[in-house]
Amino acid sequence: MIQKIPKLSIVGAGPGDPELITLKAIRILSEADVLLYDALTSKMLHKYCKPSCELIFVGKRAGEHSHLQESINNLIVEKALTKGHVVRLKGGDPYVFGRGHEEMEIAKKNGIVIEYIPGVTSAISVPGLVGIPATIRGVSDGFWVLTGTKSDKSLSTDLNLAMQSNSTVVLFMVMNKLDQVSKLYCDNGKANMPVAIIQNGSLPNQKVVFGSISNLEKLAKDNNMAPPALVIIGKVIENMI
Repeated sequence: MIQKIPKLSIVGAGPGDPELITLKAIRILSEADVLLYDALTSKMLHKYCKPSCELIFVGKRAGEHSHLQESINNLIVEKALTKGHVVRLKGGDPYVFGRGHEEMEIAKKNGIVIEYIPGVTSAISVPGLVGIPATIRGVSDGFWVLTGTKSDKSLSTDLNLAMQSNSTVVLFMVMNKLDQVSKLYCDNGKANMPVAIIQNGSLPNQKVVFGSISNLEKLAKDNNMAPPALVIIGKVIENMI
């Protein structure tokens, strides 16, 4: 029996629509001995795996963590050392709030070969799919991509800096802090800043609402918006309200 080389491939699945995965990611899936997949990845992608591939769900959602990160790290090492090629399938891009680097480091410390396969990040693609560009010449010079909730559960202080620019702001994991985001903008004289909330971006059940930052929390409540969702703030949205 040929001894398999322990390997970890961190693969980005894209924003949700299974057709937005890359050709290279599909090839890597076909080579997997073990697939560890997240909640925000389409199960339709499993068809690219070989019949002998072991499929393990390790998904995490806000408030519904089925696996602690430490146990996922341990599982990566265990399966790579005993089975060979582990593919870790993550929503969006693994290096954009996906803890891909952390998992890569754990594998590397244990002598496991590592590989990173980029994915289409939802930070740009999800707004784009509903007609919101990240930048518009003369309107937005760039864009900020921030987590709304840091590891200590507080709102990112970088939002104070982002708010002072004319750039588009994209917020992940912020649905439980909409009141704080709204207050921050209002307190700084930007109550009328356009905002959008996109739930289940790129999927058939996608839902989008538009409004002003002053009404952000009410906008979400009135339309039953819930995670997974992105909040986009900026003048690139003005012509859509």
